[in-house]
Amino acid sequence: MPVCFKYHSNEEDARSSLNLGFMKIIKSLDSIIKDEVNFNAWSKRVMVNTLIDEYRKNKTYTTHVQGKETERELDFHAADVSNDGESQLGCENILKLITELPSISGKVFNLYVIDGYSHKEIGDLLEMSEGTSKWHLSTARKLLREKLEKLEQKAQKMVI
Repeated sequence: MPVCFKYHSNEEDARSSLNLGFMKIIKSLDSIIKDEVNFNAWSKRVMVNTLIDEYRKNKTYTTHVQGKETERELDFHAADVSNDGESQLGCENILKLITELPSISGKVFNLYVIDGYSHKEIGDLLEMSEGTSKWHLSTARKLLREKLEKLEQKAQKMVI
C-alpha cells in the first residue's frame, strides 16, 4: 500500500491499484523460483510496473509546459542537494508533500528519486522524452523546495 500511495493522492485509487497488483502477483507466484528470487523486491517491482501500466491506460490528458528552461538550468536543478528536511519533517510529511505535486511530475519524481529509475527508463515507461522526464523532475524538486520553505516558515512562526 505505501508504494501505491506514492503514485496516488487518494485512498480509493491506491486501493484499486493495490488490488490489481496483488492479482498479478498471485497469478505469477507459480512461475517464480522461490530460492532464486527475492520475493519482496520482485513483488515491489510487479506493483510499480502495475502502477505504470495503469497510468498509461488512464493517460487521457496532455501536459502543457509553460516555461522553457535552458540545459544549464535543468542541470542545476537536477544536481543533488543535501538538506536536513527529512530529519526535521519526517518521512510521512515529505511523502504527503510529494502527493500534492502535479500528477506527472510526482510520478517522475517517485520513479527517479524513490524507485531509482533512470530518465531514459522513465521516458520509455511514461512515453515521454528523456528531456521531458528531466524537466518534470526539476519542476517537482522546485515545487517541493517551495513547499518545504513554507513549512519551515510556519514552524519558525509557531516557535516564536
